[in-house]
Amino acid sequence: MTTVEAAPTSSLSLSGHDAVANPRLARVRARAAARESIRAVRPTARARRRRRTPEELRAVVERGQAQLNASEGTPEADAQAVIAWAVREFGPYMAVASSMQDTVLSHLVAEQFPFVDVLFGDTGYHFAETLGTRGAVEIELDVNVVDVRPELTVAEQDARYGPRLHDRDPEACCAMRKVAPMKKALENYEAWATGVRRSETAARANAPLVSWDERNGVVKINPIAAWTDDQVADYASRHGLVVNPLLADGYPSVGCEPCTARPLPGEDARSGRWAGRDKDECGLHV
Repeated sequence: MTTVEAAPTSSLSLSGHDAVANPRLARVRARAAARESIRAVRPTARARRRRRTPEELRAVVERGQAQLNASEGTPEADAQAVIAWAVREFGPYMAVASSMQDTVLSHLVAEQFPFVDVLFGDTGYHFAETLGTRGAVEIELDVNVVDVRPELTVAEQDARYGPRLHDRDPEACCAMRKVAPMKKALENYEAWATGVRRSETAARANAPLVSWDERNGVVKINPIAAWTDDQVADYASRHGLVVNPLLADGYPSVGCEPCTARPLPGEDARSGRWAGRDKDECGLHV
């Protein structure tokens, strides 16, 4: 079990007049100061114990499944209970993955583990709205956004593999710009929490709350696996969370700009992610 470091009290000075005149600015400045303090102490928190081996982490998965999965007379654990378990087990060795489509999962985790690392796969192909959401998340939430970038810039990839690889070989493009960078980033953690939900696609219909992620060598946690689209939207609305503006512009699932289109009427939410192709996963969750 991991000891979770407490978020420190901000040491940033702000005059009483400024705080009264602009309380939101005061909150933003205090959050930024607290974030920097956490960034400074988190390496020490991780150093308190070694990163556990795959065999040890598989045992953690088994314990988690026994505690969280539905059993005779006991319902499946809710999202808050799953996150509480994950925070106890992993603490600073846990990260949250976010595509910056919405901020629901990041908010849920930050409520129990302030300034959790939020891994954003910055592919170089995002909509401006997605990048704007990423910036707003860092201002509005108690999280530490970590930009996960590919080895090659878009220009370098174009020079090596030819322009618009995403049109010619989207699997190769996703592998280089999403899957490989995230795998490398996860080497610093024991677990990652994702926003995968069972209602999204047939392939995700049986998504577990906790599993062993063989590809990345970490524990994978899906706290909101059982949530519907309406539950996600309701939570965001009740808590006044920032969401990607594209969700209100006909894009129920947001990926990279060159590959994402609005779904046709009657199609599932992720059908527009690689429009016109028999593909609805980038490879992170398969």
